[in-house]
Amino acid sequence: MSEQSANDNYQGVWGQRIGFGHTPALLMIDFMQGYTTEGAPLFAPGVVSAVAESVELLACARRHGIKVVHTNIRYHPGHFADGGMWVRKAPVMKDMIEGNPLAAFCEAVLPRPSEVVISKQYASAFFGTSLASQLHAQGIDTVVLAGCSTSGCIRATAVDAVQHGFRTIVVRECVGDRHSAPHEANLFDIDSKYGDVVSKQEAISKFQGA
Repeated sequence: MSEQSANDNYQGVWGQRIGFGHTPALLMIDFMQGYTTEGAPLFAPGVVSAVAESVELLACARRHGIKVVHTNIRYHPGHFADGGMWVRKAPVMKDMIEGNPLAAFCEAVLPRPSEVVISKQYASAFFGTSLASQLHAQGIDTVVLAGCSTSGCIRATAVDAVQHGFRTIVVRECVGDRHSAPHEANLFDIDSKYGDVVSKQEAISKFQGA
C-alpha cells in the first residue's frame, strides 16, 4: 500500500475554513533587523521577502482603519532572566536587547506613534502579554498575522490566537523563515488546524471591505 500524501491524509478530517469575522486587526510579528541583516545569526532570507510583501498589506490596513499591533522581543541585557528556559535553549535570542541594531524594527514597516507595540519574551505574542485583553476590549474577532518566523513566533501566536477565541488568518506572502522546509510545513499545519492561510490579495480585499 503506497503512503498517502499529506493532503489526502488530512482531507475530510483537518482543513476546515474559519474565514474572517467582522472586525480584524493586523498583527505585525517581530519584524526586527536581526532577521533581515545578512551575516546576523538570526538572518532568514524568507523574512526579507516577507517584509517587502508586508509594506502593501500594512499600508492597506492603515488606510482602512484596521487596528495594527506590532510586536518585538526584548530582554534584560544583564542577566536575561526574563527569557527563562527559551534563552537557554536558543541563546541566539540574546541579541534582542534595547540598543542592539539587530533588535530594531525594519525600516520599511516601522510602527507609527499611534500604533501599539507589545514587547514579549517568548514566541507567542499572547504569552505573558496584555494582547488578548486589548483586542477583546476593542471588539476584535479576527487576527491577521504577518511577520516572522513562520515555524516559531507565527505558529505560536496562531495557536494561542485560536485558543483565545480569535479567528486566525496568516498571510502567506507576508510571513517568512530561514528555510523553506519548516516554513511550508508550518503553513500547512496552521492552515489545517488553527486558522486559515490566505494570499495577500485576499487579506487586502477583506481590509478594503471591512
